[in-house]
Amino acid sequence: MLKHIYLASNSPRRWELLQNLGVELTKLAGEIDETPNLNEEAKSYCLRIALNKNQAAQAVRLAKNLANLPILTADTTVSIDKQILGKPVDENDAYRMLKLLSGRTHQVFTAICVSFNSELFSIVQASDVTFRTLTDEEIWNYIRTKEPMDKAGAYGIQGLGGIFITHLSGSFTGVMGLPIAETAELLQKCSVKII
Repeated sequence: MLKHIYLASNSPRRWELLQNLGVELTKLAGEIDETPNLNEEAKSYCLRIALNKNQAAQAVRLAKNLANLPILTADTTVSIDKQILGKPVDENDAYRMLKLLSGRTHQVFTAICVSFNSELFSIVQASDVTFRTLTDEEIWNYIRTKEPMDKAGAYGIQGLGGIFITHLSGSFTGVMGLPIAETAELLQKCSVKII
């Protein structure tokens, strides 16, 4: 059984969640163009991005002749009204997103992809998240904390953004960026020891 994997992600949240599983990690590059295709649905987009990141990371591992270990990639996508809400480009974009989510239920999709020894396993976990109605003052105060600026949908459930959420149906860690139950299942398929 293996205990070490490559994580092709810049997310400190994913790193922490995997370390909590007792997995040893080495960071691996896997950057790609994350522009959505025209009329692409959020779930399909999310899976495509996670798969493309994994292929890019595999290419880096081979090019650098690195040890053969499982590679994990993931993507988290927030969606409302068939719109994909990525990371905000600026404060006004963060305001637009939070105003759109205010008082409504949206979907969060997290795709996980694990590859090892020419095998590839993937899954998309979906959650429904409901926000209470937010005042403009609350939105701008939250934006000033800078927390929304590097997060899909302009909020972090594990941080201050959690105060806006009145209901969650799905996976808390999935909304954070890595659903633990599904991730553990995929890693175990690649002979990674979790427990």
